[in-house]
Amino acid sequence: MARGKIQMKRIENPVHRQVTFCKRRAGLLKKAKELSVLCDAEIGVLIFSAHGKLYEQASKGSMQGLIERYMKAEQVIKNKEVLDLKDEISKLKLEIDVLQKGIRFVYGGGDGSMTLDEMNVLEKHLELWMCHVRSAKMDIMFQEIQLLKNKEGILKEANKYLQDKMDEQYGIDSMAPMLTNTEYPLMTSNQYPLTIQNEIYQF
Repeated sequence: MARGKIQMKRIENPVHRQVTFCKRRAGLLKKAKELSVLCDAEIGVLIFSAHGKLYEQASKGSMQGLIERYMKAEQVIKNKEVLDLKDEISKLKLEIDVLQKGIRFVYGGGDGSMTLDEMNVLEKHLELWMCHVRSAKMDIMFQEIQLLKNKEGILKEANKYLQDKMDEQYGIDSMAPMLTNTEYPLMTSNQYPLTIQNEIYQF
């Protein structure tokens, strides 16, 4: 019978919690030892129980030796990161100086002298800036075109709606001014022609 999936949350029953801790602690230490033997790795495991009791296992030597090695490795990593940051800062400062000098050169300020390398750096940045400007312009133009297309669609729909309303309200009367007397002889300028004719022949 398959075991049910265990929910990853704190076990409320203290007895079950302690039993689970003992079983899994032993399994974790066993796996660490196996990994050390199989892969020739130096592994250190530190476990503090809920009551503050310490359990530790070092695959080679002592836990203190592993901790010292870890501290040295961590310090080497930090020093490398600091050196990388300093190098990056120096490059950025140099680049800023070149750009400021290039801006003064473009606007005719300063001593007006730049080396070939500085000119190449300035040219590269100018091309990059031009690409960003063109890209931004294209985005804005595309958005404006989309807005105009949306407005055109709204106006067309409104025009169609009004045209349908006129057709429903007036019907063929809306086309009467465009029709000739030959096609529709009863459509004259008088609204009630027969009534007027009767009035003429009354004595």
